[in-house]
Amino acid sequence: MAGNSQRRGAMRKTGTKKGMVVGSGGQRRKGLKGKGPTPRAEERPGHPAARRAKKAAADSSGTAARRGGAGTGRPGAAETVAGRNAVVEALRAEVPVKALYVAERVDSDDRIREILKIAAARGLPLLEAPRSELDKVTAGAVHQGVALALPPYEYADPVDLVEAAHESDRPPLIVALDGVTDPRNLGAVVRSAGAFGAHGVVVPERRSAGMTAGAWKTSAGAAARVPVARATNLARTLRAYQDAGLFVVGLDGSGDTELGDVEVLDQPLCLVVGSEAAGMSRIVTETCDLVARIPIASDVESLNAGVAAGVALYEITRARGGGASR
Repeated sequence: MAGNSQRRGAMRKTGTKKGMVVGSGGQRRKGLKGKGPTPRAEERPGHPAARRAKKAAADSSGTAARRGGAGTGRPGAAETVAGRNAVVEALRAEVPVKALYVAERVDSDDRIREILKIAAARGLPLLEAPRSELDKVTAGAVHQGVALALPPYEYADPVDLVEAAHESDRPPLIVALDGVTDPRNLGAVVRSAGAFGAHGVVVPERRSAGMTAGAWKTSAGAAARVPVARATNLARTLRAYQDAGLFVVGLDGSGDTELGDVEVLDQPLCLVVGSEAAGMSRIVTETCDLVARIPIASDVESLNAGVAAGVALYEITRARGGGASR
């Protein structure tokens, strides 16, 4: 009946009344406040642009592992080698290893057996993990059930190379690379430096290859004996070497003097090698005490950094009487 407040639904529950209530002004003012600038499309969850950005970041992080461990070699940066062939080659080259990951119930073959044999002989930490864990470790690379985690390479200080060279029983010899971005070229230079008794190799921090697993493998073990230093500013480092009594000799096809005619090869020396494509930068060229060339046939445009360094180091060793023993 009308006015019967006992019937169901006749009374409105407290706090459910529509419209204005006492003290609601603050609530309305809060509702009028803005929520800040609109996020970029890449930052909105679920937006197509955000999905594309996330995929691009994942692809970028997985590139190194997909290439079998071609990392940047930056100071403090770790690296992963993925895939059975890449892991076998790295272990054969005695690349430093932090841990060996093997997938659970992995299909064994000759490569897996060799990997486990080398790991046991070297006493490497062996971690058996599900494939999902290897996917994370290798950033989604094709790992074939096996991967290596490498420790960050410990670069020397450029000053330490000079001090160690002066304390040795032979004239200082340091190789500096300018703009060499291929890790295999860096590894080849390190190998030649070890073969001809150089005291170390210097590379710039930027726009340069680092000591990745690929560089270590190409060095054929020389990376364990020849220190590699990283210079914040290569031209400044070369000037410091000059102050320490080293002649700085650059290699360039347009050099006025053939390397074999340079009279200071038996003196304390820093040999600078540029990239095959661009050569040395202008500021580095201007810093050199002299620029020499390696005589080559006219139909050959240039030598890559690894080959040029090897030829030049041989010529320097010959000028010094041939004694490259350490």
